[in-house]
Amino acid sequence: MAAVTMVPDRRRVALPRLGAVSAAPVPEPATRAARKERTRQALLDAALELSADRSFATVSLREVARRAGIVPTAFYRHFGSMEELGVALAADTMRMLRTLLREARRTRGPSSARASLEALVRQVRAHEQAFRFLARERYGGQPAVARTVTVELRLITGELSVDLSRMPGMADWDVDDLEMAADLLVTAMLEVVLELLDVDRPGGPAEAEVLARAEKQMRLIVLGMGAWKPSHR
Repeated sequence: MAAVTMVPDRRRVALPRLGAVSAAPVPEPATRAARKERTRQALLDAALELSADRSFATVSLREVARRAGIVPTAFYRHFGSMEELGVALAADTMRMLRTLLREARRTRGPSSARASLEALVRQVRAHEQAFRFLARERYGGQPAVARTVTVELRLITGELSVDLSRMPGMADWDVDDLEMAADLLVTAMLEVVLELLDVDRPGGPAEAEVLARAEKQMRLIVLGMGAWKPSHR
């Protein structure tokens, strides 16, 4: 994997809330920090909406500011550039995925794979715009956004390889072997995300087929790990 020189913005960013919109007026935040955070979130939401059907690189700062209800100069109180905003969107979505996978690894048992996949479906459906942004920008978008995804993927793979090293029978695996196994699992999970985004009817037969295939694939990978003999043995 290519060396990464950019460190993504580590500030927490709330993902867009896609639930029903209430007609009641939203109270003005009491503190300056709360007002700033609300405007920052409005910019993130606006960027996601504007890039829903086109490349993020074609979205202008003025468009985002107008959609968020602020003047363009106020944008710079929250982000240094549109590139920085894109990095924040990518980093936050990937951190959410990392948290999901971390929690899934705490669930052990015959049904753990299925439970993990069902949790992934819920996250993808709740934040579909964010995941579509990630899928689209990972390869064909701005280089800074793509690098951010790469950084977060390395973190996910690294965390998983450490957890695998603590499993019975894997304590004496080489680091390279652990990372290879972790990369297989993470890659399979990302493929599930992409397939879910292509499903026309969420909750329908096509989605069930994606989950059934993904569960089988996960089990095959795990079974293969159990039969693997580290090279140093």
